[in-house]
Amino acid sequence: MPLHIETPLIVSRPLSLRTGKQVWLKLDALQPPGSFKLRGIGLACETQAARGKRRFVSSSGGNAGIAVAYAGRELGIPVTVVVPETTTAHARHLIAQEGATLVVHGASWQEANAQAQSLLDADTAFIHPFDDPLLWTGHATLIDEAVRSGARFDAVVVAVGGGGLMSGVIEGLRRNGLGRLPVVTVETHGADSLAQAVRAGERVTLDAIRSVATSLGAKQVCEQAFALARSHDVRCHVVTDGAALDACAKFLEDHRLLVEPACGAALAAAYEADAPALAGIEAPLIVVCGGATATLDQLAAWRAALPPAACPATP
Repeated sequence: MPLHIETPLIVSRPLSLRTGKQVWLKLDALQPPGSFKLRGIGLACETQAARGKRRFVSSSGGNAGIAVAYAGRELGIPVTVVVPETTTAHARHLIAQEGATLVVHGASWQEANAQAQSLLDADTAFIHPFDDPLLWTGHATLIDEAVRSGARFDAVVVAVGGGGLMSGVIEGLRRNGLGRLPVVTVETHGADSLAQAVRAGERVTLDAIRSVATSLGAKQVCEQAFALARSHDVRCHVVTDGAALDACAKFLEDHRLLVEPACGAALAAAYEADAPALAGIEAPLIVVCGGATATLDQLAAWRAALPPAACPATP
């Protein structure tokens, strides 16, 4: 049995009424560690354990680290997770709660990742948070489940950080004969490395992450994600931090689930007035990727820190 669970797929009545579309929600916030990350990371950890590795090391902004820590505990393998200084206190607590050794290093994921690489030896497997074919294959099970359920959707909406979820979704669409369906990718301003790369025609590296959606905080998307953005119908959309936070609050009210700003970015595609990201789409499947790194107090603090102009009221 895989480490991840099959999560509910529902039609959102509030978002369907709001958009005039049939909005499907794949509720991966309900995975045991709180996010979709367990799908791919669970597969990677199981594969590395079968290869004889006796320790896992990962770098993470939060959710990947929680998933590796969970997988390691389930498999009886020790885990070390290196996180950047921007990782929330709550995320650090959840990683440690799973029994992993936590190391805080650097101002961004890139610095944390370099530190994680220095901890490797012959008995240790590095579990990348987004750039590994095993991860994409694991994340693709999300689409397998949606198709198996009989859901009729005509696009998939995903948040993008490093591009692992997007890569898995497209792999899942293609292996289920749905390669023609568009994928709407959503990022926040200040963490929009994919949108900037698509505009530039080449992968770009952000000089810094300037967004509260720190789970989207990869300064550069992986090569696979950029290649897929050029070979698949990928539609980039960027929202403000305020819109992402507003979506988190409204989603909690509508569906009783607390998600973090990275997930709120994807939900904002439907909560935005007139939902421009969904133009021409009648039945979007939104991946509620989850995220255990935020609390109500943290969401309120992030919103309070934003300038008023960054917090548009959503009608």
